[in-house]
Amino acid sequence: MSSNNVPLPFVSLLIPIRNEAYYLDRCLKSVTQQDYPADLLEILISHGMSTDNTRQIIKNWEQKDSRFSLFDNPQKIVPTGLNILIPKTNGEVIIRIDGHCIIDHDYVTNCVRHLQKGDVDGVGGPMRTVGEDFISEVIALAMSSKFGVGDSSFRTETGLTKLVDTVPFPAYTREIIEKVGLYDEELVRNQDDEYNYRIRGAGGKILLAEDVRSTYFSRGSLSKLWKQYYQYGYWKVRVMQKHPRQMSLRQFAPPAFVLSIIFSIVLAFTSTWGWLMLTMIAGLYLVVNFGYSILIAAKNCWRMLGLLPIAFTIIHVSYGSGFLAGLIKFANRWNDKTGKVPTLRP
Repeated sequence: MSSNNVPLPFVSLLIPIRNEAYYLDRCLKSVTQQDYPADLLEILISHGMSTDNTRQIIKNWEQKDSRFSLFDNPQKIVPTGLNILIPKTNGEVIIRIDGHCIIDHDYVTNCVRHLQKGDVDGVGGPMRTVGEDFISEVIALAMSSKFGVGDSSFRTETGLTKLVDTVPFPAYTREIIEKVGLYDEELVRNQDDEYNYRIRGAGGKILLAEDVRSTYFSRGSLSKLWKQYYQYGYWKVRVMQKHPRQMSLRQFAPPAFVLSIIFSIVLAFTSTWGWLMLTMIAGLYLVVNFGYSILIAAKNCWRMLGLLPIAFTIIHVSYGSGFLAGLIKFANRWNDKTGKVPTLRP
């Protein structure tokens, strides 16, 4: 029984996964060590046809713990994986996590407690981003700073409980999922942002709760960081086309910066004003970048100072470049707001 004498709900925990062999054991261990009653928790995994040892690791856990169920996800991406699993769930509460993370032992308990109050329809919490070597530690710091990612509350704030636009690894009531439907299968990235926008559009509320904690392992190389944020920018265009009000000013800053650099370079071939503009824009960015890098290195490790400005630049330029590429790719899609949302059938 919960503390307010309301029976605890059955919980379905969903994990869409592909090529996560390195992190997967830690993720699944954190899931099985929840302090929530074991007989009230099922664990459903969609496997995106991995090319590493991911499937065998899942099979090993499935043999040890009857709560695990494995389903193939031939289309390989997160939204199709979630859409395969959601109709198979039995839970009154449905939680989606990532194979690249671990959740605290009381994650499910705290999610359920907040949802049982009846004030919100979805809940998540602050995400601590960590690295396991020098490069990934630097990337983790860049991804956890306001200069790196803006006012993304779940990445940059701790100790707060408040209503927000979106959260990582959310728990939802079955009622709100049945009201809103499945995930948009067009969105390779940003599917959580779009889904939470639909929830808020339907009158739902999303809570960032300080006691719902998870740890996310940052990308281990600068090239992977570039790919990650390029995709964020690229697919954000389709989210914007479908839900313009979902956008915030901070999300336009990287493409505006990249566009201004491109414009000033082109102008520099015909006018000295171009070189002046390029010098001013790039110079101002470098001053601010190095300023934030110095502050962060001073709090953590001075050795990071050489790499932090590079990590910040990659985050901003890759996101901005992806966004501009998305504007070109989806130039004829402004009237296409429907997306690819399958019908939810039990």
